[in-house]
Amino acid sequence: MEITIKINGRMVSVEVSDEVAECYDQGRRKAENLSHEKRRHWDDREFDEYIVATEGLLPYQPTPEDIVCQRETLALLLSILDTCTAVQRERFLLYALYDYTYDEIGLIYGCSKYAVRDSIEAVRRKFQKFFLD
Repeated sequence: MEITIKINGRMVSVEVSDEVAECYDQGRRKAENLSHEKRRHWDDREFDEYIVATEGLLPYQPTPEDIVCQRETLALLLSILDTCTAVQRERFLLYALYDYTYDEIGLIYGCSKYAVRDSIEAVRRKFQKFFLD
């Protein structure tokens, strides 16, 4: 497909693939829409800068530093869970990750909802103690 672009003030026709032409056209339309939006709200009273800043951005891509921090945090959380008994850990994960109620967990383990609550609270206290120290 052929598109026309401006290079050094001159209009030049360039042959590109359909995907590139579609992306170019989409970007051109977004820029035009933003221009119209800005013109409509010339005094900036209703113009939302957040919309302008986020238009056309790619989805979130973590940086290598973010990935390392996430892995370190996960390792830290798992090390705290390792200090709990197996039953406490399982009950806590069923409650925190899978949204089971105390009653449902009690039925699975054949105990009262109060025993489940006590197990989960013990794990919470360990997390709180670690993060407060």
